[in-house]
Amino acid sequence: MSVWLQITDTAGAVLVLFGAAICLLGVIGMLKLPDVLSRSHAATKPQSLGMLIVLAGVALRLRSGMDLATLALIGFFQLMTGPVAAHLVARSAYRTGQIDHGELLFDELDEQLTEESR
Repeated sequence: MSVWLQITDTAGAVLVLFGAAICLLGVIGMLKLPDVLSRSHAATKPQSLGMLIVLAGVALRLRSGMDLATLALIGFFQLMTGPVAAHLVARSAYRTGQIDHGELLFDELDEQLTEESR
């Protein structure tokens, strides 16, 4: 095994561990944060970044064209669906009254909902 392959394997392992640690921080945030909006933020931001770093680490380890294409598709679809799901969860929590309106700085959704009901 050449030196460069050992370096990329080691870098891949470090990236996988680093990405997993970021995902763990997101999970801890989901458990510790007080409200739905904060939890949905913790569910998407660090999870997406951690998942991309893990995929980069796996890509350094696999190095095959088909594997890299599969990893790119996984990353693309995760980045497309994760924030949309968190947005829908936050919007449904808002509509069902799970949000404390006193803590919101701006409430643009209230204006949209009152215009729809007219």
